[in-house]
Amino acid sequence: MVSTYTVMIHVVRKTVGQWGIRVPSRQGEEMRQALIREGALDASLRVLREGSDLILPLTEEREGAEWFEFEVHPGREPLPRHELVGGIAIMQEDDPAGAERLLASRPSLHTIVFAEGEVHGEYRTREFKILAGEPTTRTQVTEHGHTFTVDLAAAYFSARLSTERQRILSQVHEGEIVLDMFAGVGPFAITLAKRASFVVAADINPKAIGLMLENLEKNRIRNVLPLLADARHLDRILSWQFDRVVMNLPLSGTEFLQEAFRLCRPNGTIHFYSLVSVEAEHTDRIRELGGTVLSERVVRSYSPGQWHVVYDLVLK
Repeated sequence: MVSTYTVMIHVVRKTVGQWGIRVPSRQGEEMRQALIREGALDASLRVLREGSDLILPLTEEREGAEWFEFEVHPGREPLPRHELVGGIAIMQEDDPAGAERLLASRPSLHTIVFAEGEVHGEYRTREFKILAGEPTTRTQVTEHGHTFTVDLAAAYFSARLSTERQRILSQVHEGEIVLDMFAGVGPFAITLAKRASFVVAADINPKAIGLMLENLEKNRIRNVLPLLADARHLDRILSWQFDRVVMNLPLSGTEFLQEAFRLCRPNGTIHFYSLVSVEAEHTDRIRELGGTVLSERVVRSYSPGQWHVVYDLVLK
């Protein structure tokens, strides 16, 4: 007599709590790629599906994020926390062994670095330690059809502002004259040049201006004027007012608010980025200068108790 047994296998799936961002399924791949560029997608966790939406796991809290339970990818060791800038990964810890694992995990990476300190000085630069790969801080970043040459040690660049650049582009009207007061290697200026009639892109860092010139040529942009200048003196150098002013200097942008107001025409728009500890931290100062806050948005968490925000404001 032959006995037949039915074997029941119960698979236990490990889950962890993590921040996630909800997007419609049709936008899922575009958002996933954007998060990968920022180093903000937690690749050790599975994407959730709820109805017609996808929930993408994040490495940290951001605007619009909610707390979800995600399944862990079986057998996948979590990679070290990092931010991607082109072919360079910036790790949060000085971990050479982790850097080698990270380098081997993505063919697109050529260098792994550790940031030895925060952005500092009037040139907005950081020091980096090479942990693995090619001994360089120079790379190419592709973003929404544009290509930027970036040197992390020479000039400030944030891949995390890719979504912000597209958000502001959506607000620019044909024919606008735009000022980017702290242009760096030119990502905001080059992005906004698609709709603006003319963009002035200023920076005090000569190396940033040199990289910007490369990027203007690379992207065949002819309506951006690079300007090596201290933002404190722009109102003396430039003889006209602008329809829109971008102030991407979160560490000390409040020092230049008055200059931005002088350079912006009545009813013009200013996008003012800052680090804040409380909501509406700069609202009173903006009102004193004659501005009205249209919105205050959290771009990302910066540190415990501190957020990177953008004020969209209009002059009265």
